[in-house]
Amino acid sequence: MRLRRRSLTTTALLTATVVASLGATALTAGPASAAGPDGRQADYAAASAASGVPLSVLLGVSYLESRWDTNRGAPSTSAGFGPMHLTDAAALAAAAQHHDDPSEDPRGDDARGPKVGRRAGTTTAGGPALQTLDRAATLTGTAKQTLRTDPAANIRGGAALLAAYQREAGGPAGAGSDPAAWYGAVARYSGAETTDAAAAFADEVYATLRDGAARTTDDGHTVTLAAQPGIRPVKTWLDRLGLRRPPVRPDGLECPADISCEWIPAPYEQYGPGAGDYGNHDLSDRPSRQRIEYIVIHDTETSYDSTIGLVQDPTYVSWHYTLRSVDGHVAQHVKTKDVAWHAGNWYVNAKSIGLEHEGFAAQQGAWYTEAMYRSSAKLVRYLAQRLSIPLDRNHIIGHDNVPGTVPSTVRGMHWDPGPYWDWNHYFDLLHAPFIQFGTDRTGLVTIDPDYATNQPQFTGCTGAATNPCPLHGSSSVILRTAPDAGAALLSDVGLNPAGGPATMEIADHGARAAAGQTYAVADRRGDWTAIWYLGQKGWFYNPRSKPAAKWSTGFVVVPKPGKATVPVYGRAYPEQAAYPPGVPYQAITPLQYTFAAGQRYAMSTVVPGEYYRAVTFDGSGPGDWTVIRGQTKYVQVQFGHRIMYVNLDDVQILPSFVPGP
Repeated sequence: MRLRRRSLTTTALLTATVVASLGATALTAGPASAAGPDGRQADYAAASAASGVPLSVLLGVSYLESRWDTNRGAPSTSAGFGPMHLTDAAALAAAAQHHDDPSEDPRGDDARGPKVGRRAGTTTAGGPALQTLDRAATLTGTAKQTLRTDPAANIRGGAALLAAYQREAGGPAGAGSDPAAWYGAVARYSGAETTDAAAAFADEVYATLRDGAARTTDDGHTVTLAAQPGIRPVKTWLDRLGLRRPPVRPDGLECPADISCEWIPAPYEQYGPGAGDYGNHDLSDRPSRQRIEYIVIHDTETSYDSTIGLVQDPTYVSWHYTLRSVDGHVAQHVKTKDVAWHAGNWYVNAKSIGLEHEGFAAQQGAWYTEAMYRSSAKLVRYLAQRLSIPLDRNHIIGHDNVPGTVPSTVRGMHWDPGPYWDWNHYFDLLHAPFIQFGTDRTGLVTIDPDYATNQPQFTGCTGAATNPCPLHGSSSVILRTAPDAGAALLSDVGLNPAGGPATMEIADHGARAAAGQTYAVADRRGDWTAIWYLGQKGWFYNPRSKPAAKWSTGFVVVPKPGKATVPVYGRAYPEQAAYPPGVPYQAITPLQYTFAAGQRYAMSTVVPGEYYRAVTFDGSGPGDWTVIRGQTKYVQVQFGHRIMYVNLDDVQILPSFVPGP
């Protein structure tokens, strides 16, 4: 089958210049690293001694960049390599942005004509911050290829950069120097161009130094950073960097105080003679007018600079925030009270906030930086608290969890941020870890594989759809038709109307469940667990010795007695009688999936039938800038990889507990 896949052209030059030289080989310790489980720790100690960077500073910076992982030689979403995130953005080629498919409309609104995407912007290589690998090579005399592929060399290169930044700032040097006096060098390592962004990065590093950290890296090394609870960085060193001071935060900027954030507005402009010829978002008054239910996590599929250019185009589309990979800097574009055009589903757009993260869902297994994860988590936590949005996977969702609006749009829905986004770690940073209290009789499971060791063999990251992707940690578990690793994958009739099985292609999520999603248990056999998924039993490997899910408890929905099937919807719109005269009815159209008697699906919440009417620039259209509410209520369910809705009148809500025989 042919799935709609977002452009992966960004990887073409990268593959030629980097991946081809690496082949399929993982980033390994190499001859420069000490053997044994503490070999990586020794690499940091040796680099500290050689460069004169305090060991704690070196470990703290590396943790905030990569959590000490090697990521098998793949670049980060801002072209950073290895534990120290040495950047080589020159390897990136131009990319198409993921809203550029001419057949799609990110508004997802049947009430107006299609929104044609503009031509893609150009991915820019950026400044020195995105080319630090070159200077590290000069400072150490080490070949660029070695800096990319040898962790010990990469750590030495990063340490040499930190030491150079400290010398240039005139700070004290030496491995035994006071870590608190390295604040300026740490801030400069972020690559940020403004004092607030550099300080936000350095503050996170020093918070890590205060708290300490310990973990096993993705290639099996144990690394520890001892806590220094009394450390107080000398922040005046930041003044010596000569960075640009950002404008004073404007009133109304909706960001927490402890992240770097600026206002870069998306235009609300009329660009043609018709009342509907405007962009690139809609005005509203949320949450007074309509409750905000969701925060949608996207990735950009192009560079930060290109993304900023796109969102400022009135003929294009919009989202509320963009996050930069290299340092976690945030730009807000649309007020949270207004409706951005980002999710491809108007019901979800009207009730959500969209966050675009600089990155590529399938760029040769590219990874997201810790700096961006942390900044994003702070922003989401702030928004959720302000707007009373629950911190769970029913409300903090990926773009790949947004349902199609009607059967014809299901295949074209996006799949970012993809299976490499670390939902478990992200929710830990949100202070909302996936803690469950169920048993094998409570009827639900919350997907929760070990990210580092869960490495499904996806395909199609570059080139042909069958080309294997580099093995990489993943939040996704794979669902099969039987409790057997050789059994066929489930089928998704929305993605493949012919009914064939899903594939392992990176864009094909037709047989996947992701970390944090909760499903109703359908069956168990040995080390395998089945869940109800798109009208089928989906089996995943879930051994007691290394479970991929946690038993959970809650509520499920089942068809009411006497109903053989009930329809499933991609939006929760009101009934026709609720529409005022002159306002066209938005049909309540079932999707192509089957919810049959005997099946159970995990419920999230009951939502009212609502439709926000907004089709003209000045609100002059019939019913414009109003929320139409009806009597119909819906239950949000975890029906497949995406959330969906069922009419409350069609189902019963029951405790998930499964009684014994």
